[in-house]
Formats: sequence, structure tokens, C-alpha cells
Amino acid sequence: MAAQGLTLADAAAFQAIEARLERYAEARGDPTAPAIAEFYRRFPEGRASFLHHSPLGPGQLEEEMVGNVLYYLMSWFDRPVEARIAFDSSVPHHRVALDVPPDWYRGFIEVVIDEIEGAVPPLDADEADAWRQVREGLVGLVERNRFV
Repeated sequence: MAAQGLTLADAAAFQAIEARLERYAEARGDPTAPAIAEFYRRFPEGRASFLHHSPLGPGQLEEEMVGNVLYYLMSWFDRPVEARIAFDSSVPHHRVALDVPPDWYRGFIEVVIDEIEGAVPPLDADEADAWRQVREGLVGLVERNRFV
């Protein structure tokens, strides 16, 4: 549920994100496996990174990363500053300390969004616009931290 104090437009966008995620969950369940498969298809080198950072098996890390994307999708219109603060430290940390390029970071966000958008069409133009806004917002945070 969205926090009180949202503008009407942000409240409607929040509800549009939530509704499409619910439709996805009803139709497909957990997006982790298809999103991870697509990430590894687009970024084959990413598999080695996940294995390196989780030598006992990447499953838990993969689930956590998809969960993080879902969290920021659901909270973008409600708490965008929280995402900005998190990405301002996370993107540089991943690049410098974990050797995870910003393209992988951005690509991971996009494969999760692509999985949901590809599986569950928007109900209307407003819902499609909310998803466009959240994609642009999250990808924009990666880009603004690309060289930090």
C-alpha cells in the first residue's frame, strides 16, 4: 500500500505498478528464474560473477537481486529518494568493489522489467506510462552513477 501524501498522479502510477505485478504473479508466479535466464543470455559473463560472489551457489544471490529490483519497482513512486540514496552508493560499490559493470547493473533491472512487461500487457496507456517512468527512473539512477 502506498504511503499517504502521494500526488494523485503518483498514487495512480503506484497502483498501476502494483496491479501489473499482481497480474504477473497470478499468471506466472515468481519472475526470478526467467529474469535470471535472460540476464545470463544477454550478459553471459555475468554468470561467472554471480558464481564468484556466491561460491556455494548463486541461487540465493539471484533471488535477492530480483527481489531488490521488485522492491524498487514497487517503491519508486512512494519513496524515490530511498532509491536515489541506495543507488548512489550501490552502483559505485558494485563497479569498484565487486567488479560489476554498470551495464550489468542496468541490464539486470531491465531484464526484470522486460520479463514482467513481456508476460503481462498493460491494461491501458496510463499503466504503460507508469512502467515507462519507473524504468527511466531506475535506469537513470544507474546512469547518473556510472562514473562515480
